[in-house]
Amino acid sequence: MKKIMFSTLIIMGSLLGLLMGARATVIHGDTLKKGTLTVGLEGTYAPFSYREKGKLTGYEVDVAKVVAKKIKMKPKFVQTKWDSLLTGLDSKRYDVILNNVGVTKERKKRYIFAEPYLYSKTVLIQKQNGKLRTLKDIKGKKLAQSTSSNFGQMAKKNGAKIVAVPGMVEAMNLIESGRADAELNDAGAFELWHHKNPDVKVKAVKMDKEIPSVPAAPMLNKNNPKLQKQINQAIKELAKDGTLSHLSQKYFKTDLTKK
Repeated sequence: MKKIMFSTLIIMGSLLGLLMGARATVIHGDTLKKGTLTVGLEGTYAPFSYREKGKLTGYEVDVAKVVAKKIKMKPKFVQTKWDSLLTGLDSKRYDVILNNVGVTKERKKRYIFAEPYLYSKTVLIQKQNGKLRTLKDIKGKKLAQSTSSNFGQMAKKNGAKIVAVPGMVEAMNLIESGRADAELNDAGAFELWHHKNPDVKVKAVKMDKEIPSVPAAPMLNKNNPKLQKQINQAIKELAKDGTLSHLSQKYFKTDLTKK
């Protein structure tokens, strides 16, 4: 009797395994059929990606949408803090990062990039009476930066004392309160922030002579060259037909899609 029951359990277990396997195949098939492009971004870095009246918007949100449409996929956005973005890509929480990520030699060792969709220009933000003008001036100064960002690495390389912050809003609060001397950040991001906070007495010194514009591009895992190729083609087409320039004018009030 026990042998019969044991055999029955084995048969039932095998059938259950087959059913689960079939169900998993169907789910996987549905996912491929839907064609979802999962995009990692901060969602708190205006005008790149941010929430307005609860809705996710911004230049990179719109770029992701038009790229996804070009490659016949549906965009799905995953928000996370800057310092967690790379970890999320490594663990395949998303397919690609669109978050003003600069193309650097160090990152190219671990990841692959698609075509640039933006060229970032750097400014040194400080109080209106601040006297910092060059990278030499920030040596020994307290700079409020995201530690793993391009700007944070640049500040550290030039001898600044890094005060770690999750984003620009926190950095500006530290500068305004005097707990930090300055911040290196994107010119477009500062202009939008200052437009919304005109009473805060800060200024931005252009760093064009020392820091050339840095291309920002979609970043992917190295094992995803097929998707890279699709995104490359989409961005080239969107640049050619003027879509990227139009979106840049919409969010930055200037065209940052060219060097």
